[in-house]
Amino acid sequence: MTFFTVTRRALVATAFAVSAFAAPAFAFEPEATECIAPANPGGGWDFTCRQVGKTLQDLKLIPGTMQVTNLAGGGGGVAFAEVVNKRNDDNNLVVAASTATATRLAQGAFPGNDMSQVRWLGSVGADYGVIAVAKDSAIATLPELMDKIKADPTSVSIAGGSAVGGWDHLKVLIAAKKAGIDDVRTIKYVAFDGGGEAVTQLLAGSVQAFTGDASEAKGFVDSGDIKVIAVLAPERMSGDFASFPTAKEQGIDAVGANWRGFYAGGGMSDDAYNYWVEQIGKVYASDEWKAIMAQSGLAPLDLQGAAFQEFVAGSIAEIQAISKEIGLIK
Repeated sequence: MTFFTVTRRALVATAFAVSAFAAPAFAFEPEATECIAPANPGGGWDFTCRQVGKTLQDLKLIPGTMQVTNLAGGGGGVAFAEVVNKRNDDNNLVVAASTATATRLAQGAFPGNDMSQVRWLGSVGADYGVIAVAKDSAIATLPELMDKIKADPTSVSIAGGSAVGGWDHLKVLIAAKKAGIDDVRTIKYVAFDGGGEAVTQLLAGSVQAFTGDASEAKGFVDSGDIKVIAVLAPERMSGDFASFPTAKEQGIDAVGANWRGFYAGGGMSDDAYNYWVEQIGKVYASDEWKAIMAQSGLAPLDLQGAAFQEFVAGSIAEIQAISKEIGLIK
């Protein structure tokens, strides 16, 4: 089961509210809860930790507040190693994950490279990819950017918040291939620890374009600092992103979606695991989270527990196939 299979089903969850924190029907009761965002502040993983943490708190699904720890490096590899090697049985810890996590696992870039080293909790939606330029850039469309690369690949550097070969990099290569660039290895991609840092470099003039996700770009779009030249969605998004054209409508049939969710240490107890699966499901079903999804451009993706684990496995297999096709791995 892949992301694309799931999104075609137009998943809809039933909303309900929880008014007061009560001990769940599990032996586990949370104490000092923590979420690791495997990147610097400002990117998609940071957004996932902070917004879900706040919603858990607002709905009183956890006691007190959730601490957010930014642990950047290796496209999420530093955080993965920390959890697997040092915090494997921490029942109060969850980690933000995404298609970028699946990409690094698919390409053998994480310690152990085995998704079964951790436990997969649930998804909270999906981000469609965007390609953007600075507000004063002469480039106005995705074909213009690709034509510039075709004319002189050294003239365009594209920044993203994932490592080289990671999802931000990969979706640009997919778009470039669809635009008729046969040797996608000529694309100059510059990796940063998180989308926020990548946009900062774009605004500083160090790079000519940005590849990221809708939620990462939202604040910079609202401030008017960047202009989105393409959304990598099958059709135009609703809400604040409705004015931005898709790559497809510009003649470049590229779609790239970044699911967002959480994993935990492989040694987490079954009681704690069931607790977190249920609470993440309650967040997703809430009116509060639906409002956040609408504001940030998140698309529906509602999977918990075993269904989410199966989905992640499918995502990894799909990315391995794409990576082989464009020569990133053998």
